[in-house]
Amino acid sequence: MTGLFITLLIIDAVALITLVLLQSSKTTGLSGAISGGAEQLFGKQKARGVDAFLHRGTIVTGTLLFVLTFVLAYVAQ
Repeated sequence: MTGLFITLLIIDAVALITLVLLQSSKTTGLSGAISGGAEQLFGKQKARGVDAFLHRGTIVTGTLLFVLTFVLAYVAQ
C-alpha cells in the first residue's frame, strides 16, 4: 500500500514540476524591458485558454501533492 502512494506521489510531483515550468512568467526580466515596446504596439499574442488550463492544473496537482503526502504519512505509521 505504501509503494502505491509513493508511486502516485512521484508521478504527481513530476506533473507539478512540468506544469510550473510550462507556465509563462509574469515578469520577463531584461528581455521584457527590451521587447516591451513592441508588445504594446502590436499586442501580446497569448493563448488565454492554455494559461488557464495550466493554472488550474497546477492548483489541482499541488493540492493532490499535499493530500497524498498526508495520506502517505498516515499509512506509513
